[in-house]
Formats: sequence, structure tokens, C-alpha cells
Amino acid sequence: MEPNTLLDALLDEAGMSRIGLAARVNAAGKFRGRQMRYDHSSVIRWLRGQRPRGIAPDLICDVLSERLGRSVSLDDIGMGLPGTGGHASPLAGFIERSTALWRGDGQQREGLARAPLLAGMAAIGPVWEWENPPEDLDVSRAGSLHVGRADVEVLRVARTHYEAMYRQTGGVATRGRIVRFLAEHTSPLVRGAYTHATGRELHRAVGGLAAVAGICAYDSDAQGLAQRYFHQALRLAKASGDRAFGGYVIALLVNQAVFVRDFRQAVAFAEAGIRTAGAHISPALATDLYAMQAKAFSRMGDQAAAHRCMLLAESAAARIRPADEPAELGYVQPGLVEAQLAEALISLGDWVPAQTYATEAVRARAHARGSVHRLATLATADLGRGNPEQAAAHSLAALELAKGQEAQRLRDRFTKLRGLLADHGSAAGRDAVEQIDASLALPL
Repeated sequence: MEPNTLLDALLDEAGMSRIGLAARVNAAGKFRGRQMRYDHSSVIRWLRGQRPRGIAPDLICDVLSERLGRSVSLDDIGMGLPGTGGHASPLAGFIERSTALWRGDGQQREGLARAPLLAGMAAIGPVWEWENPPEDLDVSRAGSLHVGRADVEVLRVARTHYEAMYRQTGGVATRGRIVRFLAEHTSPLVRGAYTHATGRELHRAVGGLAAVAGICAYDSDAQGLAQRYFHQALRLAKASGDRAFGGYVIALLVNQAVFVRDFRQAVAFAEAGIRTAGAHISPALATDLYAMQAKAFSRMGDQAAAHRCMLLAESAAARIRPADEPAELGYVQPGLVEAQLAEALISLGDWVPAQTYATEAVRARAHARGSVHRLATLATADLGRGNPEQAAAHSLAALELAKGQEAQRLRDRFTKLRGLLADHGSAAGRDAVEQIDASLALPL
């Protein structure tokens, strides 16, 4: 069940409590000759995504319309029936839903962090809509707050700032900050007044922020919430008209699909990103998509497809010119493809080439977070080749680099390494296990 962030946001705007809404709906029902007994708990269920029966949704609209002094529809309160659209354009409705989510997440509303992963058409639909017509021919908007290029530039600087913070301190520490920025600073801008040209740039900049918010949620193990932020970023990419940025967001969805072990979806999403970009695909994006496809195929046991994608990833990596790449693809640094392919080879049990690739990845310069993952991959390859002492040394080097970072994904890496080291039973391994246990004992 999807949390109803739209109703939550309208209640806040109206300055109305949950018990206040229930009482007013009961009174409106009595006026129509209906006996209703809604209470505080009823409204909590609505906010959690339950749609009340009968005329109650219409009464909620009437109560909020009177309080706010404007017409409020079923779509506005998140209770529209499937297949029925509101009067707002799809993009305008999307903006209202997005800003409501930012507000709810910023206030740590119950249920959002635990929102389940979407499956089926709900998961595939945003990718299909990004890839296919219709396009947004006019993204201008009327509003009271005028938005200009200077406002857009602030958002671009903010994305760079929060991305750097994520890499230095992890998604757990960064998530609250970027979500508050979205809710408090970005919402008024995206709901403001801007021309079509400024709107294109604005949606591109906001999409970059939504993508980083999704990465932080992913790193905090709020997978359903991360997926929703990635879907937002993909819709904003379409509104911006920037296909390269959309491809980057597809790569984030592919990475998440690999993590949750939905390997077929990972392959399909990567193919969509490659297909849509066509001959003009960014070499860095192609490198990442092919490498992740190789990982997905390897974990499905398809050695031939994995090797084919590995070759394509290496070929694309040779064409990367960092100065020509979108800012978001700066994570495709030297050594990344080697680290990705090492992980694919580990899944296939090809330990010798896996160790060779992992060693090359560690030798390449990377930020601390990337180096932690690369050292963890190398330690895994070391163990696969029967070198527990080397594995322990590389694990401790990774543990040292990870100090100061709060990231569930890094904890996952160390938890897995701990289990592998413990299985080998060497003295060096036991020492590394003790130090990893001490680190994991600290709560995030």
C-alpha cells in the first residue's frame, strides 16, 4: 500500500489535524443524511494509503476545498480511481506528487522509509514512458514565484555538494540534508513560474537532486523509497529533454535491480538505456550499463552473455573522455569497469582473472568510498584463490578507508567479507573479523 503523501501535504497546508479532518468529514456526512464515525485512526489509515468507501473521498475533497479556498479533486488527495485523470497536465500532477513526497520524507512520515519496492507494471512503466512518446512540448508554468537561471544554478551547485557529501560520509548521513533541501528550497521553485527554456533547465537540475536523494535512500536500505526517487528523476529527465541524463537514471535503476537480485529486469532496463541513446550514447554510460549487464548475466549463470557484455564494457571504457561526459557520470572513474568485471568473474568462479581485474581496479585512483568497494572485491578474489592473509590485509585497508562513512551498503560489504574470512579460519582472518565486528557494532 502506497503512503498518501498528497493528502498529508494538503492537511499540512490547511493547518488541519487528523482528528479535525475526521470530525469535519463526519459533519459533512451528517449534513447529507449519512451516519459516519471516522476518527483519528481512520485518517491514519487514509494517510497510509487506504481509500475509504462510499462518498467519504468526495467529502474529504469538499472539506479541504472549503478550508483552502480552491477546488480540490480526488486526484489532488491521492484517491483518484485508476484510469481517471485530473484536469492538470501529467507533468503538473507529477510535480504535485513529487513535492508531496519530498515534504513527507523530510518530516520522516511514517511508512515512507518502509515503502515496498514496486513490481510489475508499476516498476516497468516509468522506464517505458521515458523511452516512448509523447514528449513534453511545453514545460512552462504559471505561478507566483518567478524562477530564473540563477535559481537553477543554485540547484546544480547543491547537487554537486550533496553528491560529494554522500561520497565522503555516506547516504545515511546525507539523506536528511538533501531531502530537506528538496522540500524547503526546491519545492517552491519547481512549483513556481518559468518559461519553457528555463523549465527545461530547471527540471534537469531538480532531476539531478532527486537522483542523489534516491542514491542516499538506496544507501540507507530504503529500497522502495529509492525506487520512487529514481522514477521521479526519470520523469524529470524526460521533461528536461536530456536523454543522456535519463540514461544515467536508468543506470541507477539497473544497479538497484542487480542489488535486489532482479537480474532479468536489470538486463532489460540496461537494454532500454542503450537502445534509447542509440549511436550517441555516452561512452561512460555505455561502460556502466554493459558492465552491470555482465554482472547480471554472470549471476544468472550465463557465461557467454556475461563475457560478451564484458568486452562491450571494456571497448566503451576506452572511448571515455571525462571532459565530454555529463557531470553525473563522474563516478565512472578509472578502475570502475575493472571492479565491475571482477565482480562478474567472481560470480562465475573465474578467480584468476577476477583477481587480476580487482588488482587493476585498486591501483587506479578513486574516492574513498569507491576504494572501499574495490578493496572488498579484491579481498573476495584473494579468498577465492586461497590467500586469506592477503584478503585480511585488503579487508583491513578497506575498513580504515570506511571510517567516518555511514552507509548500509558498506556495512553489507563488510558483513559479507566477515563471513568469508571466518570460513577460512586463518590467524590473520580472525584478527580482521574481530576488527570488522567492532566496526559493525557501531549503530548507523
